[in-house]
Amino acid sequence: MYDAPLNYLTGAGIRAYPVLWLTWGMTAISVAVVVIIAFLIWRALSRHRTAVPPEQTSSPPVQRSASGLGWIYVGVGVSTFVLFFAATWTMYTLAAVGPVPADAAQTVEVTAHQWWWEARYLNDEPFRIVTTANELHIPTGEPVRILLKSADVIHSFWVPALSGKTDAIPGQTNTTWLQADKPGTYFGQCTEYCGKQHAHMGLRVIADPPDQFAKWRNNQLSAAAHPPAGSDAERGSEIFVARCGGCHRVRGTVAGGVLGPDLTHLMTRKTIAAGTLPNTPAYLSAWIADPQHIKPGTQMPSVPLSGPDLQSVRAFLQTLS
Repeated sequence: MYDAPLNYLTGAGIRAYPVLWLTWGMTAISVAVVVIIAFLIWRALSRHRTAVPPEQTSSPPVQRSASGLGWIYVGVGVSTFVLFFAATWTMYTLAAVGPVPADAAQTVEVTAHQWWWEARYLNDEPFRIVTTANELHIPTGEPVRILLKSADVIHSFWVPALSGKTDAIPGQTNTTWLQADKPGTYFGQCTEYCGKQHAHMGLRVIADPPDQFAKWRNNQLSAAAHPPAGSDAERGSEIFVARCGGCHRVRGTVAGGVLGPDLTHLMTRKTIAAGTLPNTPAYLSAWIADPQHIKPGTQMPSVPLSGPDLQSVRAFLQTLS
């Protein structure tokens, strides 16, 4: 992500807090072990041994202190207790963050692709199902169920400030959940090596207050507005349908592709190319003109467009808000 690094040492939701406490606790235990072992090694190295007389030809018999064996018992006992405590704490944490809360009203089907994320907001009413890409909006203070799928290879979904890692496996649906206690943007990443552009498979989770989330979701339900007749954007829509509509979908047009992200509300997103670039006119033009230069190996081919055609397509895409 170009904006900020992932941060797993802070939490912003009830699912992240137990994992955060466990992380800091295990870190403290590990540091204590390193310090104690280092001290004992230093003490052993700093002890002076009795010099052996030159005339003594054989090594003296090893003498063991009567209290030495007791210290071994103490060390084994303390180590066993610490390991048992750490294992118990880990199991307790897994049990606390695993089950999806029963009051999770929102369900999002997230499908991992090489190398982008598709988010489909499910609803009992089919006309209220919306699809977006690479930016997952959730309401604050509410658990959101995530159904994880993969369209190709094994990926892993991780938003460290909100949840732990969950794999997305082809032919299988795994379930996880998110909850953000306060508004903000939380960064995520695919954390299972999935090919050449694995490092450029980022996502954003944008937590909004419930009223703002509802407004965003209702806006996502609308189709793209038709550009003004005779405008550069209208010409761009025709070029887009002919050259890009086989892979991308824009509701309100005949572009109905499913191989690439749904672009109906492209301009509401802060990034393009799964977080690789900011969503600005200059970067949008560069991405359309030569995606293979920016993200080598990406599934989006380089489509030859003249300068005027590229400008028209960009003008059309900029109307998708």
